[in-house]
Amino acid sequence: MNSIRTTRRALMGGAAGLAALGGRSAWAAALPALPASPVALTVMDVGGDLQLTQAIINAYAKANPRLVSGITFSQAPAPELAGKLKAQQAAGRVDIDLVLTGVGGMSAGVAENLWIPIVSDYAAALPNLEDIYLPGAWKMQGLAQNQGVCDVFSPAGPILEYMPDAVKQPPKNTQELLDWTRAHPKRFFYANPANSGPGATFLMGLPYLLKDKAPMDPASGWDNTWAYLVELGKNIEYYPTGTAATMKELGQGSRDIIASQLGWDLNPRILGVVPKEAEVIVLEGFHWVTDAHYWAIPKGVSNDHLAVLLDLIKYMLSKPAQAMTYDKGYFYPGPAVKDVPLTMAPEESQRLVGEYARPYYPKLIAEVPVEVTLDSDKLLYAYDRWNQQVGARVGR
Repeated sequence: MNSIRTTRRALMGGAAGLAALGGRSAWAAALPALPASPVALTVMDVGGDLQLTQAIINAYAKANPRLVSGITFSQAPAPELAGKLKAQQAAGRVDIDLVLTGVGGMSAGVAENLWIPIVSDYAAALPNLEDIYLPGAWKMQGLAQNQGVCDVFSPAGPILEYMPDAVKQPPKNTQELLDWTRAHPKRFFYANPANSGPGATFLMGLPYLLKDKAPMDPASGWDNTWAYLVELGKNIEYYPTGTAATMKELGQGSRDIIASQLGWDLNPRILGVVPKEAEVIVLEGFHWVTDAHYWAIPKGVSNDHLAVLLDLIKYMLSKPAQAMTYDKGYFYPGPAVKDVPLTMAPEESQRLVGEYARPYYPKLIAEVPVEVTLDSDKLLYAYDRWNQQVGARVGR
């Protein structure tokens, strides 16, 4: 470890500490030079990633005062991101250095050509991603099309979460779920898929549950899914704009069953938003639909800031930083990088995740088929069609 730090100090003009744990031992000549004086970074989170990574970013800044003078964090709904960045880029005044986003925000940015292709243009600043990633994370990295870096990964969902005192016989399959919602109107719901991981995995998981002819083709292969969602929507009161609202209402007793996924099962119970006794179920024939978060750098960011951000991303992909993403189970398991067991995580994470994770999750993760999220174009099509055909017709 000391030899790595020594090398990095020589190459970075004194920057050392946590950042040294991350990447390669040399910079390619084409890379932007690290700044002579520290820069102030602005980070926007549109996917909830700060819950996992804010402490990591702050630790990097503390270890590298010669590179980072301060960090401003902000949060916004994912659907607002593309328009905001396009306006800034058109005006030539980009004031967002780093975007932390889920699949939806990443895909929207790819479609709008908003991101610097850091993985292809600045590969020398990063580790070899295929070598370090878990297989599922490597597949999810493909969705970024070299324009972002996957920082956390989860097999995700779809799973259903329910309160056992209210649901004595939980539905076992899609037909039973539909029948249950008809018998208990307004007691089931899920969030808008474009701004919700559980909502998105529920949407993309249904074609496998309903045996649609082409689960990766929402335009012409989801006949059963679109018809099912319309019928289901007749019994749904409204679609929240984010997952947190679904958890809050489940915890308060306003709803009895909601769409969920692994991290959203653990974290709200750990935080006390949802009672610990809440249960989960998977429907017959389900496949995992994986989820990930990404770090992306908007076009228009200055070279001084870009150089620091690349080094920060490299640290984010180091094992010590990845171990911190176990957090309080928010994106369970969390790490995108392989060979980062829970035993590497902080003691609090080890205790909480060990207590709240379902003992049968490892078996489900190992045995159930795993499907990757739709690519950018198809995902945006699915979101648009859901908005028009399902979301706009709530309750009818």
